[in-house]
Order: sequence, then structure tokens, then C-alpha cells
Amino acid sequence: MRIFLIGLIGSGKTTLGKKLAELLKIPFIDLDEYIVRKEIQSVSEIFATKGEDYFRELEAKCLREICQFKDAVVATGGGAACFHDNMAVMNVAGVTIFLDVPLETLTERLWHQPQREQRPMIAGKTKAELGVFVKEIHRSRLEFYKEAKLIFKGNDISANQIIYLLDELD
Repeated sequence: MRIFLIGLIGSGKTTLGKKLAELLKIPFIDLDEYIVRKEIQSVSEIFATKGEDYFRELEAKCLREICQFKDAVVATGGGAACFHDNMAVMNVAGVTIFLDVPLETLTERLWHQPQREQRPMIAGKTKAELGVFVKEIHRSRLEFYKEAKLIFKGNDISANQIIYLLDELD
């Protein structure tokens, strides 16, 4: 079983993914961490030294590698679903789940996140700029996210809710 969690930055993909993998007793993979281990550079460093285009190509390559793994819960980066036909690749390889968290909640989570300055897409933004960014990026990515096999809306999406719906798919 391969499960791909997609959604905007701050939607809880990594936190929820770890819990889901633990409950299902399968490996958890954070796509960004996988990329960092391969490149031996942080995502911020890759963006700064090689650019977003390079990162997106590397992201697509790494995603395709992960699609060969037998079982995994994969937390993708916020933009992974939107480039290089990645959404179609994930939909063929497993179950895609869009974590559709309200924009106000995302803005608050990101604003209070200690690692905010290490995230290249939001570093240096004021709270107002962050809110505008979240709305704009949501608008630009929603068409891709809506291709997910399952969509969960809300502030408090639980691993148990996801497992229940996965059981219903079988």
C-alpha cells in the first residue's frame, strides 16, 4: 500500500503521515527529507544554489523512486503534486489524500512555526504577506490537489479518519 499525502505547506502532511504510518505499520517517507539525503543539501540551499526548476526535476525523480517501494506513507512537499505530471504518477502508484486545511489555519500555523525562515517559499514574509501568499498558492495549486482520490477538509484531520476511509475503499 502506498499513500501520498498532499496539500499546502503547513497542512500537517508530515505529522499526520508519521502517525498514519505507525498505525498501519508501514514505513513513513518525507519526500523533502528524502531529497535532502540524496543531495546532501537542505531544500533552502537547493533553491538558493540550483533554483526551483532543478528542485522540481529532482523532486519528480525522487517521487518516482519512492513509487517503486512496496509500502509507504509519503508526505510530499506542498508543490510536488503540481509539477512534472506527479499527481498522475501518484494516483497510479497508490492512494492520494488531499489535506484541505482552512487558509486562516494554515497562515496561523506557518506564522508560529519555528522553522519558518528555513522554508524558501515563506522566509522573510510579514504575517499579512504570508496570508496573501497562502491564498495565492492555494488558488494556483487547487486544481492539482482536487485530483486526489480522497479529500479531507478541516482543522483536525486524524489518522484514524483516514484509515476508516481507506478501509471503505477496499
